[in-house]
Amino acid sequence: MRSAVMPLNYRWLLPGVFAFASVAATGGEHRVADAAERQDRAAVEKLLKQGADVNAPQPDGATALQWASHWDDLDAVEQLLRAGADVNAANDHRVTALALACENRSVKIVERLLKAGANANATISSGETVLMTASRTGHLGVAEALLAHGANVNASEPSHNQTALMWAVAEQHPDIVRTLIEHRADIQARSRVRRRTVQTGDRYGDQNTIKEVAQVDLGGFTPLLFAARVGDIASAEHLLRAGADVNDRAPNGASVLVLAAHSGHGPVAELLLDKGADPNAAGAGYSALHAAVLRGDLDLAKALLAHGANPRAQLTKGTASRYYSKDYAFNEALVGATALWLAARYGDSEMMRVLAAGGADARFTMADGTTTLMAAIVATRGFGAFRAGDRRERYQGPADVSAKADGEDERITFETVKRAVELGADVRAVNKAGDTALHTAASLGLNSVVQLLADSGADLEAKNNRGQTPLAAITARSSRAPAAQYAGAADESTSTADLLRKLGAKE
Repeated sequence: MRSAVMPLNYRWLLPGVFAFASVAATGGEHRVADAAERQDRAAVEKLLKQGADVNAPQPDGATALQWASHWDDLDAVEQLLRAGADVNAANDHRVTALALACENRSVKIVERLLKAGANANATISSGETVLMTASRTGHLGVAEALLAHGANVNASEPSHNQTALMWAVAEQHPDIVRTLIEHRADIQARSRVRRRTVQTGDRYGDQNTIKEVAQVDLGGFTPLLFAARVGDIASAEHLLRAGADVNDRAPNGASVLVLAAHSGHGPVAELLLDKGADPNAAGAGYSALHAAVLRGDLDLAKALLAHGANPRAQLTKGTASRYYSKDYAFNEALVGATALWLAARYGDSEMMRVLAAGGADARFTMADGTTTLMAAIVATRGFGAFRAGDRRERYQGPADVSAKADGEDERITFETVKRAVELGADVRAVNKAGDTALHTAASLGLNSVVQLLADSGADLEAKNNRGQTPLAAITARSSRAPAAQYAGAADESTSTADLLRKLGAKE
């Protein structure tokens, strides 16, 4: 897998995928290799006694010793080495028997091959060293054997400049991480940075637009950043103990704490906080507290507030998301939001309570006049005209939608609005279009919310910039009505209009 946050992961070595050419014929100079491929040790023995060439390769360069290693057959390896097999012979992809043994995590074969003179710094054609392979597959004994025979602990592959330490962290092998560090692996090494165009806006929108598109730096990860990304707390502890920077940052500005929070790894984030990480670092445009709210991590939010996180900090940038994805991302339209406003948007009433107790302002208003209370209501029907997203805008397919209980969306909105009112949100506030929270709730046909707002002092006669009261906004059925794209069916509108009239509302 090739990405900014995970190491290269070459699977050429797996049975059925590795580029060994299966040769059915048994003639030719590579008869020993063919017999080894078939795991026919008796045939191998007979051919060797007849003077067949033990090192004759198959058309793709595979030798008998490579096949013995591939099949994890120590006895066959011994047999072939005694017969003079070239321990460093490589196939067309420069894969040696040692590389295959490392892939198989075969410590006994690795030790035997090294004893026979195998190159502990051999690389396959991609630049992956055998130590990287061992670090990826995760056998401590294999890694130790390679290091004892002079493997270069800081070698990097050429594609992304990733090292064995990065691979061990990304694959969550903390014992190997510790061993590599003990052998002076560079904990400050960074993978290659590459420039990438990403979408930061509505993941359901026109993918050909130039709006809400940004150029960002991907890669540039240190081992500690890899640990934060995958949630490897044990490796993070080893790295911090060895002197890794607890406030390390990726080239896009995300601190290691922010990366852990956004990746959903609260325990790693809390470890970083305890080690002195800056709770307010926001170089990527958002803080760890924003990320904790995005992921719904209440425990982490509490820990961040306890360590001095600012609950009133605002988003300054959107984050990347893929088209119709379930990525946890901040839409560009959310720039300016505080953690509490986001929690309301996401329907997380308990998070709202915790943030308010930590000093968040429930009366915060976005630049367009959208209040915390409005944020809680407008997300009820999902994000976008297709109603395809959950409250965090993540794509919801048919299976996700069918799993929801009847009325679940409205129930969540009701609880969130109730919490916002309890925390002091202004039920009469208007946005730049003149709409109140009641206008939006009525347009969405949220009868329980309409009743709650009315009981909480909402103005039934408030007129927006179009001169419409909440009741008029429904009966007009104007395409310009607030949140018209979310409007419910005609029977919902009729029911809500009847409720408003019962409450005393007029058009």
